[in-house]
Amino acid sequence: MEFIAFVFGILSVIYARKENILVYPTGLIATIITTYLLWLAGYLGDMMINLYFSVMSIYGWWNWARKRGNQKELPITRTDFKEKIIGIILFLVTIIVVFAIYTFFDYEIKKENYVDIMASGIFFTGMWYMAHKKIENWTLWIIGDIIVTPIYAYRGLGMLSLQYLIFTVLAILAYLEWRRILQQKIA
Repeated sequence: MEFIAFVFGILSVIYARKENILVYPTGLIATIITTYLLWLAGYLGDMMINLYFSVMSIYGWWNWARKRGNQKELPITRTDFKEKIIGIILFLVTIIVVFAIYTFFDYEIKKENYVDIMASGIFFTGMWYMAHKKIENWTLWIIGDIIVTPIYAYRGLGMLSLQYLIFTVLAILAYLEWRRILQQKIA
């Protein structure tokens, strides 16, 4: 199951880079499987973020597919001030909620869990921006991927660690691709 999630997760990022709506069905498969695997492993913060990814994949799929007046597709854009504030609020609320879940379930919070909680906030915000085709999503994915790659390796989740290392490279390439597309639209 971990290998299937691995393959579909990589495919999802490749499709996202190409601005292809298949980012969402492939991502949905990956996140549902990963949610289950993380639940079995007892990593509640990571599990919650993948559950959120599953929900946001459905929302993003709908948002990317819907028509906007005479425009057929959602264009890549930068966040405006309001969207930046929403991102900051989403980041902070995520940290509070994940911490509260750890506390509610009386789960021992180890040092790496604090990093996990912060990464959850980064990923929640990145997924929100992805659903709205904001280029800043890639910056957040890169930062989050760099944070969690060694955490997964430390926890003995080698396949996930490798996946997030690959995600880091793909996110850098995707950022460069989306920036090129955005610059062409401006020029």
